[in-house]
Amino acid sequence: MDSTLSRMGHLYRIMRRAFGRRVLPIMVALMWCVLRAIIAVGMALDHLFFPKLGRVRANRAIVLVGNPRTGTTFLQRFLADKGFGCGMELFMMLYPSLIIQKLFRPFLPLLERISPAKFHASKVHDTSLSSVETDDVAVLFRYLDGFFLYGFFLAFDEPDHYLHFDPRVRDASRRDFAWLDKLWRRSLVLHKSERNVAKLFSLSTRLPQFLKAFPEAQVLYLARDPLAIIPSTMSLVTGALDRGFGFWKLPEELRKRWFERVYRGLLLLLDRFHEEWQSGAIDRSRVFLVRYDRMMVDFEGLMAEMCKFLGHEITPALRAAIAEQGGKQRKHESEHKYDLAKYGLTEEQVRRDFAFFYDAFLPPMTFAPPPAPKS
Repeated sequence: MDSTLSRMGHLYRIMRRAFGRRVLPIMVALMWCVLRAIIAVGMALDHLFFPKLGRVRANRAIVLVGNPRTGTTFLQRFLADKGFGCGMELFMMLYPSLIIQKLFRPFLPLLERISPAKFHASKVHDTSLSSVETDDVAVLFRYLDGFFLYGFFLAFDEPDHYLHFDPRVRDASRRDFAWLDKLWRRSLVLHKSERNVAKLFSLSTRLPQFLKAFPEAQVLYLARDPLAIIPSTMSLVTGALDRGFGFWKLPEELRKRWFERVYRGLLLLLDRFHEEWQSGAIDRSRVFLVRYDRMMVDFEGLMAEMCKFLGHEITPALRAAIAEQGGKQRKHESEHKYDLAKYGLTEEQVRRDFAFFYDAFLPPMTFAPPPAPKS
């Protein structure tokens, strides 16, 4: 599966065997190839119509890393909204040419009807073509590759393609980072910004490579209780798969295979980061650890430390926005209740498998949360 055509062939086989879709994948593949050709022409012309592309550098990115469902989406959008930098909207990842974006933008409402974002329930993950999203999607759309491809589709296949997505077996970092650099520079030009605010959960397995490729980038690593991460991620992905392909109507054996493989993939993301963090392969001076539980109860204190790490000034307006958001965080109560057994898991199993992560990144909190306002 070293080529896009090979991965496309595997994907078609899964769509046919697992989901009973024969014609639709062919139509989507043809549309994807045509779109890629159009985008290639558009990106070549971008340099003529946007000469600033040749001067701008995307070397100071703020990158959020962490498993899905750790608060990365919230924090990325908050930072982008408050002027820390610019995030990439899903629209930009689908149509990365600045010229194509200007031509297609009036048709966004129509394009929403065929957008992959429509398969996500808004209560679980609110997104659209105009929403700032994870940059991992950009790699999926460009190369039909990455953890998204494995989690959503290839994990259903009879042979396990797990090792194909382990950077220690096949490392596509140079390819992916070169593509992200092209997109980030266009985002800086489009948004007239100086820094990118990106989100890449796949960097958990290749953070040393990224820090070497972008020597001025800074990383915010988000950590959350695996007992919350695992079922929440399973729910998010199965929800999208059920809307698109009727996941819960698939044979039990096929669903069980998928649960086991996705669980192992989520474990790999945390285990690899932990291993390289402990070994010193990751430059800790460029990584700021963000605990989800602290973000919910001490947002003000956390943001003060984060701004110092990022070298970002806390203006009166930003301080007020942080205080307002901190109040909302402390009042927030999740509407989602998850059952591990639904995904073939137990609490004992998760605590045992992720014990290394609890010990290293989720010890008992020692900070004092801010006092409640007096009535």
